[in-house]
Amino acid sequence: MDFEYNADEYDNYTYNEDNQTTMQEIVSLPVTGCFESIPCVVLIIINVIIFVLGFCGNGVVIWIAGFKMNKSVNTTWYLSLAISDFIFCACLPLTITYMALEEWIFGLFMCKLTSFVMFLNMFSSIFLLVVISADRCVSVAFPVWAQNQRTIRKASAVVVLAWVMSITFSMPSMVFRDVSYPQGKVICINNYTTYRHSHKYVAWSRFLGGFVVPFLIIIICYSVIILKLKNNKMTKSTKPFKVMSALIATFFICWLPYHIFILLELNHHNYNVGILTIGLKVGTSVAMANSFLNPFLYVFMGNDFKQKFKSSLLNKMENAMGEDGRTISRYLSRSSSYDARASTHI
Repeated sequence: MDFEYNADEYDNYTYNEDNQTTMQEIVSLPVTGCFESIPCVVLIIINVIIFVLGFCGNGVVIWIAGFKMNKSVNTTWYLSLAISDFIFCACLPLTITYMALEEWIFGLFMCKLTSFVMFLNMFSSIFLLVVISADRCVSVAFPVWAQNQRTIRKASAVVVLAWVMSITFSMPSMVFRDVSYPQGKVICINNYTTYRHSHKYVAWSRFLGGFVVPFLIIIICYSVIILKLKNNKMTKSTKPFKVMSALIATFFICWLPYHIFILLELNHHNYNVGILTIGLKVGTSVAMANSFLNPFLYVFMGNDFKQKFKSSLLNKMENAMGEDGRTISRYLSRSSSYDARASTHI
């Protein structure tokens, strides 16, 4: 059995029987401490910043959307997104400790859990973005139906379904995650030796189910929205669409490098190991950054520049999320009136 090195933040080492290589040589190299490497120290600092900003920022969003604002379909979406990011950020100290010590000290269960939470965050975020995009599309394309059918209870049911799907797609982490003891050190790895080609299946299912297919659905939804708004021009405010566009673009930019290097790693013998190592570490850190960027997008994309200096941080975030609901409501009301007037001429 060969010992394959995997430089992913969570997947620092991976067993894989599919690729018989000389990767054992990498494991035999002398191990240097993280604090002796400048890139490693920089990544630790970046992850600490991500943890602090993400934990506090998403905590504020949860407080506002869950307790300060009136319950609505839109706050249900944003609250669920914030909860997903908050849970992920809460587990980051374990990963940061692992990077600093270069040894896993938290046991097998937490080894599985931290990886599981990372992918739970990835899948729940993209699935919720799909749900929000579909909600916007239906609201614009079928305003009268949406006004009658968009309820908090139904939105909550859709959120639960999205979480169930996210948990299902994240289960490979609980199955294949394992601890190993090379050179007397404890490391947290992916052990893909139980099922042949399982590494490829997991990597491609995550790429297709958590990235490609959702983005195709989102693109279709936004194409319908743009065409519909161009035809009737019923809504003047573009803030909610700017917020959603920013959230989707940020997710795409943050997660694309990670998926690229994960797929390249499947044929790591064709590429430079050093480049894959650095790429996977940086790609994972960039993916982590997505969890703290969302709260700031709610603020800065939801209000005009001048208003940022006239209101508190809490008011900015509440206005950003509240504007979304108010704009959709105005659109639905205008569309209903328009359809009612049109029906008198038939």
